[in-house]
Amino acid sequence: MPDYQHHWKDGTPVHLPLGKIVCIGRNYAEHARELNNPVPDEPLLFIKPATSAVHITRPLDFPRDRGAVHFETELAVLIGRPLTNASVSEAEGAILGYGLALDLTLRDLQARLKEKGQPWERAKSFDGACPLSPFVPIGLLRRDHLIFTLDINRQRQQTGDTRDMLNPIVPLIAHMSTQFTLMPGDVVLTGTPKGVGPLESGQILSLELEDALFVETTVL
Repeated sequence: MPDYQHHWKDGTPVHLPLGKIVCIGRNYAEHARELNNPVPDEPLLFIKPATSAVHITRPLDFPRDRGAVHFETELAVLIGRPLTNASVSEAEGAILGYGLALDLTLRDLQARLKEKGQPWERAKSFDGACPLSPFVPIGLLRRDHLIFTLDINRQRQQTGDTRDMLNPIVPLIAHMSTQFTLMPGDVVLTGTPKGVGPLESGQILSLELEDALFVETTVL
């Protein structure tokens, strides 16, 4: 949305514009299976526009007249340098920080689009479809792997471990840059683990990334 601005976890703004949000579908095999989808043999990419981004701490609002809206919790990567046909080392050097995101999906609409062999964007790109957390600087999260979680009403719903990704983060970013240039301020969403489901009014969603980030939001 027009008033979205990247922030660090301490509240200071990141002085980069949000251009686009580049996503991968079915990057966790168990999530693909839970929706009865085949596991792809190459990265399944799509883009959310900047207008889909909102601050995750604001109450979640979304279309109520287009069927079920599912949450998909994902590790988000903030890009800090232009990347075109990047090497793995160049992609790694372009990562500014990590955060968390919800890839909100109009699931009934997506199913109809898939049946017709049509693109997913109408199910993935509505205003408010990408709640984003503040970002943690990369220097605070230099670890072999990262774990993130989603609790709904204090009950564990999703657990993601980057070791389970079919396409690991850095090679994934390098691959994305061979398809379209990534720019400073762009965000990469790295896929959701199993456990997705519909949002319901009144739910409290708590998201955590290691011991470095905790955010909470509610569903209107």
